[in-house]
Amino acid sequence: LAHSHHPPQHLDEQTGEPRAHLRVRASRLKGISIGGDLIPRLIDEIPVLAVAAACAEGKTVIRDAAELRVKESDRIRTIAGELSRMGVCTEELPDGLIIHGGRDLQGARCEGHGDHRVAMALVVAGLQAEGETTVLDTACIRTSFPGFVETLERLFPNALERRG
Repeated sequence: LAHSHHPPQHLDEQTGEPRAHLRVRASRLKGISIGGDLIPRLIDEIPVLAVAAACAEGKTVIRDAAELRVKESDRIRTIAGELSRMGVCTEELPDGLIIHGGRDLQGARCEGHGDHRVAMALVVAGLQAEGETTVLDTACIRTSFPGFVETLERLFPNALERRG
């Protein structure tokens, strides 16, 4: 979705995950195709990548990700449906989805579906959307990122409103 003109530096692995120092600069996001050997390494990030794809220019195609259908929710159906509520044109595939980016996201009433990664992705989408977005069923976020809301409040003061 974005491209760096600088190679990664200080490559290493910590807790089995690759990590590096990156130098990046801002640019417009562009649609891409994601599939094959890359999918197992980013399977849990696909909901938030779908949000980034919705904000990108052009079409993003995600394939080889059928595993998403048997996570905490059917993440393919769930993220496609919830992004559609926000005005994003999406197409479900048996093993992925197509996101047609380039339109402004519209505020909507969304459902987290008891899935922490979907709920976090929808909160991020709401930060980008025009108008108010309400994400229901967000308690599940504490499963993987207990400080998620506090982190967003530090990054985006006054952008979030907690209810009940």
